[in-house]
Amino acid sequence: MIRSLAAALFLSTAIAGPLIAQDAIRSKPTALPVDNAAAAPKDAPYPGGTIRLEVDATDTVQRIFRVKETIPVAAAGPMTLLMPQWLPGNHAPRGAIEKINGVTFTADGKPLIWKRDPLNVYGFVIDVPQGTKQVVASFQFLSATQPNQGRVVVTPKMLNIQWESVSLYPAGYYTRQIPVQATVTYPDGWQAATALRGRKTGSTVAYDVIDYEALQDSPVFAGLYFKPVDLGHNVTLNIVADDADELDAKPDQIARHRKLVDEAGALFGTYHFNHYDFLFAITDEMGGIGLEHHRSSENQVEPGYFKKWGDGEALLDRNLLPHEFTHSWDGKFRRPDLLWTPDFNVPMQDNLLWVYEGQTQFWGYVLGARSGLFSKQETLDAYAHIAAKLDTTRGREWRPMEDTTHDPIISARRPKGWSSWQRSEDYYNEGLMIWLEADAIIRRQTKGAKGLDDFAKAFFGINPGDWGQVVYNRDDVIRTLNSVAPYDWVGFFQRYVDSTTKETPKGGFALGGYRLVYGDTPGTYTKAAEGSGKFVDQSFGIGMIVKNDGEISNVVWDSPAFRAGLAVGSKIVAINGDEYSGDVLKAAIKGGKPLQIILKQDKYYRTLSLAYSGGLRYPRLEKTGEGEGSLDRLLKPKT
Repeated sequence: MIRSLAAALFLSTAIAGPLIAQDAIRSKPTALPVDNAAAAPKDAPYPGGTIRLEVDATDTVQRIFRVKETIPVAAAGPMTLLMPQWLPGNHAPRGAIEKINGVTFTADGKPLIWKRDPLNVYGFVIDVPQGTKQVVASFQFLSATQPNQGRVVVTPKMLNIQWESVSLYPAGYYTRQIPVQATVTYPDGWQAATALRGRKTGSTVAYDVIDYEALQDSPVFAGLYFKPVDLGHNVTLNIVADDADELDAKPDQIARHRKLVDEAGALFGTYHFNHYDFLFAITDEMGGIGLEHHRSSENQVEPGYFKKWGDGEALLDRNLLPHEFTHSWDGKFRRPDLLWTPDFNVPMQDNLLWVYEGQTQFWGYVLGARSGLFSKQETLDAYAHIAAKLDTTRGREWRPMEDTTHDPIISARRPKGWSSWQRSEDYYNEGLMIWLEADAIIRRQTKGAKGLDDFAKAFFGINPGDWGQVVYNRDDVIRTLNSVAPYDWVGFFQRYVDSTTKETPKGGFALGGYRLVYGDTPGTYTKAAEGSGKFVDQSFGIGMIVKNDGEISNVVWDSPAFRAGLAVGSKIVAINGDEYSGDVLKAAIKGGKPLQIILKQDKYYRTLSLAYSGGLRYPRLEKTGEGEGSLDRLLKPKT
């Protein structure tokens, strides 16, 4: 505290003097005005007319897409052509601009000079000469030939075209106002699937004219081994695979996928598409993906999806299709108002992803159970695993769940050394747990007469057949919930979404007739995860996941493993004098005595003692009462 005016003046002089002296020897530039080359998008028809986009996708060796794009123009002067930057479903600026190369522009056969927009490197600025009717852009998209270059989208047997990677669009217009006619030449003998429709001549498909927004939302899977399966309601499961025998689905397996489509219709009350195409790749050669679109979805699973249906590890892939199908309603048709943008270069705001992704995660597991893709027990085991994992997320003590909705932008899904403290995209599974509790509250408030199904029908089931977008905000969500079952939904979301917490919400278990407990035997879901990942998962107790070769892949913040000094990337060489194996680790944990560990970290070895006596801990759900609870009723089929 300053006690006198004289003292205050003295301090002010003492501070200001040196700063003034420094100013005498420091040049100070003045900021220049920012000149944004791209015009803000307006909701008016693109005056040039229909863009013609031609893609040569025949190169499966060097994996290069060759593109020619003819862009009609209505006026001379400066023009900015944009590659999409902010990609729906990615929730982040993920456009692979670095893979666009060999860019040239011509008008009437004469080259045009172009320059990069320094404020948006996704923009190419040209000057259209007087009298020009069209500009021709030519370039290559150099897709990844190895996973360290990005996701592999071309193999000798299949490919994935995402239109944002092979096209530019004129700035200044809503993308739904820009018509495009796309043509693709595929390798000989291949078949292609997409939500687009068109005419095939030889190996070339000329797709019908559609607006650029819908084009970007209609990717392609194509392959040598291909099989379409009719699932009813104008829904097709388009299967591409590394080998022909992966296409052989049993009638009962297909029946479960048909029931998924039926159950989704019963849940939402209507379908928001004129047709829907699952693009479904069974491969370990093309890169993994699970990405939603309004009338299709891009999905990749490991080989054995149909062939190894009964194996535990195959269970992990069967949540993918229910999740992505749900997005046709939740995320594509109904979309948070700040996540909808007029083009693909206006930044998106991710705050409501706990509805967009979190409720989709909720319905994905429910529809998986109702359709028979998961058994009821497998679903309960998945819930237990999810809740237990979320309880290890110590970062919830400083970072509210709402803040994790920004993680696709903050961390761009890069690996994290201390993920339990940093948190990741927890809005998926924590969103599931929040909506599980919301369902249980509605059932309690209405004495079992209603559930979250009623919210889904009221919120997502409007405008039958509409495959545009209807936006919403948090107030709209709360208003619809109150129309189903009056409750303090404002406080509910403030508690679980906006505030820091000690543990994940488990009211859906408690009100639904279950509780989370731990034992020394893994449930089906945890066992499948351990088998698929080739690791031992004891993050629920001792606090670490260790691969079968001894490498530590996760250490829970402030757990016994953390306090002993273990870190991700270290390798356990031996425990209690025995060479490391998963069985040796489990036996040592089960023994209840301190573990004497020889550890290799980089090129250094050390010995440490890990004190832990809690034994093996695996999560499961235990029934708390007699008869059928609200969680049991939630998982029952509707058709």
